Amino acid sequence: MENTSGIYGNQKPELERVINQILLHITQIRRDMESKLGMDPVEHCLGRIKSEESMREKCRRKGLPETTESALEKIFDAVGVRIVCAFVDDVFTIRNYIADSGRYEIIEEKDYISRAKPNGYRSYHMILRVDGKYHAEIQLRTISMDTWAALEHHLKYKKKVGGRQELIIGELKRCADELASTDLSMQTIRDMILEGDSR
Repeated sequence: MENTSGIYGNQKPELERVINQILLHITQIRRDMESKLGMDPVEHCLGRIKSEESMREKCRRKGLPETTESALEKIFDAVGVRIVCAFVDDVFTIRNYIADSGRYEIIEEKDYISRAKPNGYRSYHMILRVDGKYHAEIQLRTISMDTWAALEHHLKYKKKVGGRQELIIGELKRCADELASTDLSMQTIRDMILEGDSR
């Protein structure tokens, strides 16, 4: 029977606690990396609980009943955290900090940076189990990956593209490839600067 307080039932405060717990941990990682690198590796970090409407829509899309059990035990992104870094290496360093911390059980990882999606989407995804009960999806990406994803998401919901859809898809893929190349170049420049500082 559906809980009248919404799809998350009485678990919303616990989901808020999980977000705050993860964000506090990311802050600690940032401080540790800043002390080693001399710079904060994270441009911004955002946490959210998937909206009631979005979660219900996802349940329908997956053929699941719109219940608290589905939302928290069958779908793993009720809690979402996005970490945006300046450099690709920092994405993987933060991933390692999270994985090696012993605070979470890693349920799944998808590396869309080393192996981009066909449309050009790049990001690193982690599904974590927190406190043995709750799930959270972590998305790690660079600034350029985040900019591209926001643009692609915006354009995807534009209805009036006429016969230009293939052209738009092709241009988005081209932009994704160019941004990935720029990310590698920026990483090389940063490495050269750090190497010079260490001499």
